[in-house]
Amino acid sequence: MLSLTKISFGGTSAIVTSIGLIVGLTASGASRGSVIAALLIFALGDNLTDALSIHIYQESERLESRRAFAATVGNFVTRVAICAGFLALVSVLPSGYAVGVSLLWGAVLLAGLSWLVARSRGANPPMEVCKHLAAAFGVIALSRMVGSAILGMSVP
Repeated sequence: MLSLTKISFGGTSAIVTSIGLIVGLTASGASRGSVIAALLIFALGDNLTDALSIHIYQESERLESRRAFAATVGNFVTRVAICAGFLALVSVLPSGYAVGVSLLWGAVLLAGLSWLVARSRGANPPMEVCKHLAAAFGVIALSRMVGSAILGMSVP
């Protein structure tokens, strides 16, 4: 059975970072291949780094080794699976559609995860969903601004 504590950090990170990469790189004029490469690098390199970081943190908190390992693996698998979904969207859809569908898919995933976490801790689910979506869209807007600024720069 999936545990929210094993997937919440990795799921949130994978959703927001994947959309940020897709939106920012597309705004910068990056090719589909570049967006796919960035998502693959994120899915493997960054996710392995974060999994290791979480594992070492949990060991420093003296979490039992088996539980720390299970949380590490759960985080990594969650992140890779979510990134794979965004990779599929970017691979099969035209660029303009991939951005819109990725935004919609990411919002659905993040809203669902936020709802589950809010219910599990007795918080107001609609309020938590709104707060988390607002924060995510702030990150995505910033990614778009950076991508647009890069596109506007003259490259020698």
